[in-house]
Amino acid sequence: MQEKQQTQLKASPKSESAKFEEVLKNYEAVIGIETHVQLATLTKAFCSCPYNYGAQPNTSICPVCMGLPGALPVLNSKVIECAVKVGLALNCKLSLSSKFDRKQYFYPDLPKGYQISQFDIPIAAGGYIDVDLPVEFGGGHRKFGVTRVDLNRAGVPLLEIVSEPDMRTGIEAAEYAAELQRLVRYLGVSNGNMQEGSLRCDVNISVRPHGQPEFGTKVEIKNLNSFSSMSRAIDYEILRQAQLHSEGEAHQIVQETRLWEEGAQKTVTMRKKEGLADYRYFPEPDLPGVNLSEDYISTIHDSLPELPETKRRRYENLGLNMQDVLFLANDINVAAFFDATIATGADVKLAANWIMGDIAAYLKNEKLSINDIKLTPEELGELIASIKGGTISGKIGKEIADPSEIEKIVDRVIANNPKQLEQYRGGKTRLQGYFAGQVMKESKGKANPALLNKILLEKLNSKP
Repeated sequence: MQEKQQTQLKASPKSESAKFEEVLKNYEAVIGIETHVQLATLTKAFCSCPYNYGAQPNTSICPVCMGLPGALPVLNSKVIECAVKVGLALNCKLSLSSKFDRKQYFYPDLPKGYQISQFDIPIAAGGYIDVDLPVEFGGGHRKFGVTRVDLNRAGVPLLEIVSEPDMRTGIEAAEYAAELQRLVRYLGVSNGNMQEGSLRCDVNISVRPHGQPEFGTKVEIKNLNSFSSMSRAIDYEILRQAQLHSEGEAHQIVQETRLWEEGAQKTVTMRKKEGLADYRYFPEPDLPGVNLSEDYISTIHDSLPELPETKRRRYENLGLNMQDVLFLANDINVAAFFDATIATGADVKLAANWIMGDIAAYLKNEKLSINDIKLTPEELGELIASIKGGTISGKIGKEIADPSEIEKIVDRVIANNPKQLEQYRGGKTRLQGYFAGQVMKESKGKANPALLNKILLEKLNSKP
């Protein structure tokens, strides 16, 4: 269901897995992630220009974007609201007073020669995120620390979320990133689409022998455009570094940026790093500090939706297994459909089975999202009650729950009765019963009446 939004990780081949297990007996990986989340604001961070993904070059710019002399930035307040939402959702401590800083940095699309960012006083810091690992990868619960959330990059508003170096495997790192994506989508602050660059992850990895307190030499990996790529790239890099350690060649691990080559399934050197770049930070003189009141924070806190972690625990308490829980809570719209279905009194496990089974298969086949289907949660609840009460069998229920099948029958009946259709559209609306009867006849009585009438009315009342 909603393939783009699903976290789909592939297990390594058995030989690789065995090699990896052997490596982990002697070495420990230390992984941290910097995630950049592009915010779904209508305008940019420091001017009123719109941001439209895929827009023609230089069509949404102004003197502020171009860095013209005398053009002053004006902060978009929505950016602060999004940052506070994310900070609260990540269990961070918010700074009541923070500021913007200039980060001297060359970039082709940065005419000023500096970014407006945050340096020593981020808007949120010291948080954590809870993650449930997939059952197929051993399951279990993890808590990963979040060092800071800050506002970064001039122009297009970005939040940079920096994790603590708490992850130890590719799966843990990929699930951490997937949970961040889930979180920003639940909050509505970003679409989180990796293919659009709305969520980008830079992964830092080092390897050390077990028992060594010092971190090893850190390597950064860029060019990761999916969670499965992230998992495989990290595990490859752990093996590469561990092998150099075991051969007495640890000195060959240098601080550098590497890229993941999907075709070759390996990391390659992009550029060496001599050391930390000197960005010559200083407080941004053209923008005032950011001051948050307790009332403002409380108002935003009260507006937060039920977050993925809370939802997963609630679903567990309903008696669902972890596989069901992870599927249903992965997408906020699927979760809303499930919640609305069980609110009708529908059996929890049956509702989960329908959504994860027949409905998910239909959505995948038709390339639809759950918001696009004609079947409502109330109708699904009614169907489940009919099956459970013995009014209809589960087999018949599955035959009548597919809106596309009913739609085909309706189209056929309407096409075969042009005279009655003309009379209906001429004002004889009582003929709706005639059409409904013909559909029931063709479906051998298996069409759900509520779903049938909904589709039938749409077709009969549509303009010729």
